[in-house]
Amino acid sequence: MVVSLLQLSSYVAFAIFIVAVLAKWRQWSSMPIHLRWELYPVPHEPEHEHGGSYFEEFNFWEKHREKNHLNEMKELFTELLFIKRVFDFKRQFWFTTYPFHLGIYLILAWFALLFVGGLTQAYTGIAIPSAHPWAQLIYYLTLLTGSLGIILGTLGCIGVLLYRLSEEDMRKYSAGLDYFNLIFILVVYVLGAISWLSFDRTFTTAQAYMTAMVSFSSAIPQLNNIILAHVILLELLWIYIPFTKMSHFVGKYFTYHKVLWEDEPNLRGSEVEKKVREVLGYKVTWQAPHFTAGRTWAEEATKPSKVDVIERWEP
Repeated sequence: MVVSLLQLSSYVAFAIFIVAVLAKWRQWSSMPIHLRWELYPVPHEPEHEHGGSYFEEFNFWEKHREKNHLNEMKELFTELLFIKRVFDFKRQFWFTTYPFHLGIYLILAWFALLFVGGLTQAYTGIAIPSAHPWAQLIYYLTLLTGSLGIILGTLGCIGVLLYRLSEEDMRKYSAGLDYFNLIFILVVYVLGAISWLSFDRTFTTAQAYMTAMVSFSSAIPQLNNIILAHVILLELLWIYIPFTKMSHFVGKYFTYHKVLWEDEPNLRGSEVEKKVREVLGYKVTWQAPHFTAGRTWAEEATKPSKVDVIERWEP
């Protein structure tokens, strides 16, 4: 098995991405219990009389609670696929950020189709494109997702960048790193668009490169300088993403399931109580007029307040 240096860098970049994403998932999944938002209703609960939650029911902790996980998945995928909350609360921004994200989804689908196409060519002998129905399906889906992904991703990235620069509220919350990230992605998109429009309209070169990758063959196509620069920057982007706020896609699960929708009652002897007790044992690491650094949260929560002291000394 002989692979080129460029192929090796692609393997390494993808491996770093996967390992870093899994490490971030493990880090977030092992964090202390969150401060629950308790915003109701939540998707997994049935409708309640006053539109709230099971907390409004008498002795709710003694009753069996039903959860509709299908509604949870529906809500989560609606947010992931359509960025529903931005559409509901910041509609003007949605018209730029949604094409940007949709372009990313389509490019990911394009990668997956190239991978399937590579496996097909390397291990079944079916050429792509060819007259074979499976080859035709993969070929045209690759054309569709790749073309739309490049167009929407590039235009959406430009739109998000311009919106952050022109909208006052967004400028207040945008750091230099936010602009750097967008420019980095835009450069990758622009180089990809040039490679596509000028040298690889049918993604033949991209498919050949992926086939060489999955077959561990050094028979990669000849890449000109623009395509080569695009591949190298794309690899760097794969490595970079997990170490930045762009890895927020990992946190979507925790944001919803562990913050917005977590509503397990804190019963004596329960797992929730154990997690709360653990947090109460942590020491306060900052100081303010109402907090003392070095004391535990439990000590701070049980110390008498100024009002208690005043009332205690009243005649």
